[in-house]
Amino acid sequence: MRIVIQRVKSGRVSVSGIPVAEIDQGAVILLGIGPNDGEQQAQYLAAKVANLRIFADSQGKTNLSLLDVGGNAIVVSQFTLYADTRKGRRPSFVKAAPPEIAQPLVARFAELLEGEGVPTQMGKFGADMLVEIANDGPVTIIIERD
Repeated sequence: MRIVIQRVKSGRVSVSGIPVAEIDQGAVILLGIGPNDGEQQAQYLAAKVANLRIFADSQGKTNLSLLDVGGNAIVVSQFTLYADTRKGRRPSFVKAAPPEIAQPLVARFAELLEGEGVPTQMGKFGADMLVEIANDGPVTIIIERD
């Protein structure tokens, strides 16, 4: 399981011009699922993301988590995080989980993140989405859990 977490001042996901998720301060989380990923990775990463200290405290140090700042999250399924670009010019996505594995696990991760206390919205699985972010910092962190 691979995550790209972006600290944002705001974020929005639209499908065909219609917003499906929108937040103010928080995180936009791009989530890639591998074929062997499951509940264990989802639980670990949901707790990690909720408690990751990526927000500034009153002294400007990154000592606060999503929970500390009352931030929200948007989870966006992103199979392209498993792109293999070693050969040729067209990425291969054979290392990404198929939709029947990925879709329920993306939903489970969002449910677990919400269970950690982070209000969580989702993009639309499999849709062509427009993801708009106001990256704060910018802060962008990659986390992987096998």
